[in-house]
Amino acid sequence: IASSTGGPKALHSVVTRLPKNLRAPVVLVQHMPPGFTHSLAERLNSISEITISEGIEGETLECGHIYIAKGGAHMNVVSKLGGKYMLHYSDEPTREGVKPCANYMYESLRNSAFDEIVCVVMTGMGADGTKGILNLKEKKKVHVIAQEQSTCAVYGMPRSVVTAGLADQVVPLEQIAQEIILNVGVK
Repeated sequence: IASSTGGPKALHSVVTRLPKNLRAPVVLVQHMPPGFTHSLAERLNSISEITISEGIEGETLECGHIYIAKGGAHMNVVSKLGGKYMLHYSDEPTREGVKPCANYMYESLRNSAFDEIVCVVMTGMGADGTKGILNLKEKKKVHVIAQEQSTCAVYGMPRSVVTAGLADQVVPLEQIAQEIILNVGVK
């Protein structure tokens, strides 16, 4: 999931509708400075069925868990022995003017063994997510859900994936969680 301006409020609407038995881990980039992502994760976790935390370096990804990228670093998903995946933070320069950047996160999934990856691009300025999804689609089966314009605080990021022809679905904010569940499944 990628979000920026208007994201914390929009995320509240999405994550509170996701079940704890979601059949995949969720990695999430919300453009925020250091310190704020930890508070966001704690607040969202306190009102959600699914577990939500700020991702920790080296943490193993588990189904039914949302990992929010910490502010000020780029979150990547890397292979671990035994077919598992873990989080790794990197310190490349800002990209699309932001850090964390969803493009890095999406691109880190290019060499994963996941059969299909569901990408969600929500409200926010700019185009973060577009190039990352484009690069990911070169190697993976990807299903892209973009937030519909009238439900966005700022339609920049979703508009960018729609304009690039990458969106498989364009849905209102209130339907995003249901589409995630339909595409990912539950255990």
